[in-house]
Amino acid sequence: MTKKRTGPLRELGQNELMEKIVQLRSEMARERAINASGTRPENPGKIRKIRRENARILTIMGEKKKSQAAKAPEKKKKEALKAAQEKAKKTEAKKQ
Repeated sequence: MTKKRTGPLRELGQNELMEKIVQLRSEMARERAINASGTRPENPGKIRKIRRENARILTIMGEKKKSQAAKAPEKKKKEALKAAQEKAKKTEAKKQ
């Protein structure tokens, strides 16, 4: 069994990741229904694989959200600095 890389998942956008989660959750419900009905599942380890894939996607989404939140304060600082510089220029122009 080979490990599935997260690289292709990281390239997907937020909406595509959400669609993937919805798809995985419906597949999980289907597999659990098969298991609950008492019939023998085709692949007993499939539920575990689905759970792990779902966790990978949620982790990636959390990382993206966290990185966006970290970028926001930097942007605000730059905007505030720029506004302060413009204000200083205007006051100097009025003094002259």
